[in-house]
Amino acid sequence: MSDIAIRVQNLSKQYKIGVKSHDRLKDLLASSLNGLFHRSRSPVPGLPSSEYIWALKDVSFEAKQGETLGIIGANGAGKSTLLKILSRITEPTSGRAEIFGRVGSLLEVGTGFDRELTGRENIYLNGAILGMSKREIGRKFDEIVDFSGVEKFIDTPVKRYSSGMYVRLAFAVAAHLEPEILIVDEVLSVGDAAFQKKCLNKMQDVGKQGRTVFFVSHNMSAIARLCERTILLDQGKVLADGPSGQVVSAYLSSGFGTTVTSEWPDPSKAPGGEVARLRALWVRTENGPVTDVVDIQYAIDIEMEYEVLKPGYQLLPFFGFQNEEGLYVFVSHDSDPAWRRRPRPTGRYVSTVRVPGNFLSEGLMFVSAGLVTLYPEILQFHEPKAVSFHVVDSLDGNSARGDYTAAMPGVVRPLLEWSTQFRPDE
Repeated sequence: MSDIAIRVQNLSKQYKIGVKSHDRLKDLLASSLNGLFHRSRSPVPGLPSSEYIWALKDVSFEAKQGETLGIIGANGAGKSTLLKILSRITEPTSGRAEIFGRVGSLLEVGTGFDRELTGRENIYLNGAILGMSKREIGRKFDEIVDFSGVEKFIDTPVKRYSSGMYVRLAFAVAAHLEPEILIVDEVLSVGDAAFQKKCLNKMQDVGKQGRTVFFVSHNMSAIARLCERTILLDQGKVLADGPSGQVVSAYLSSGFGTTVTSEWPDPSKAPGGEVARLRALWVRTENGPVTDVVDIQYAIDIEMEYEVLKPGYQLLPFFGFQNEEGLYVFVSHDSDPAWRRRPRPTGRYVSTVRVPGNFLSEGLMFVSAGLVTLYPEILQFHEPKAVSFHVVDSLDGNSARGDYTAAMPGVVRPLLEWSTQFRPDE
């Protein structure tokens, strides 16, 4: 018996730009009537090809049973289109997708539920669609409701749910009704941080139970932790397919989602006050080059270039570090003894703070930059989230996580000194 859960061969999907809703319906009906699910559909004769775009183009891969597969890429790369085809929501223009098993999917708020039915009724409806008996669904019912946290509203029509309540219940249903294949899109970003972590842990459990998980996310730390293998899509094509650590590093190196330099070459547009103004910021490694991917084990430098316009003031540059959940990790003020409590003459300065290796936790880190004059304290400039970078934990066992591979909480991850004494039995 084959261990393949999903087989995708030369899958392509074409959309017409600016097509009206009734035209989409007409095209879909024509496609269905002509049996074109696995054959190429050419653009309508007489229309220029520029009116069509390929959301996917010749995508091929296989996913095994029990595999947890990440799908990453920039906005518009084709991720959601791929998952909609695998969930049988959308048909491909050409190619084929073979699904071996029941599919539970959570792609976007509004799909999967009948909004006129209550939460309770939707749980049983979804279970029936998956081929489960009423008794089987009943055994899972309390667990689903408890996980979702919507027990007070379980007999309320879901059209009255907030988006967060809707997603919590939809994910609980998709994850607990035991589909062989679980497909989850970035929709989890609707929930709060605590619920997102709860969902990630649940998906990890689903994978350990031998079921296949497809996970699309912009959270690279979650992808690296949850998925052994990741596919990188770019403009509808497979750009990379391999171990998650390697693929995520390649993706982050392309600069997506990060701003490692910010510069203001025009002084009139630079943030600042009467005494000082900001001119540039950089993120550097110990070796010097600007980088947006930082190995958790190595130190990084954040540099601020600023211009002092009036002499005689004591200055205090500072950096604020926030994680992707918006939580301040720490704030650092300039403590260089060479300039502490000394008035500074006019001119340009570069202040640098070094963050040691094995200190920050993995994930996306934003850095704000500011400067105040002292006595009295007057804020000259403050640029929030001016630069950003990704911290990556390579799972090689040499960082603070050691040989532990699951989620590690906390906003910092210091590698502390341990010692163990052994006393053999006498």
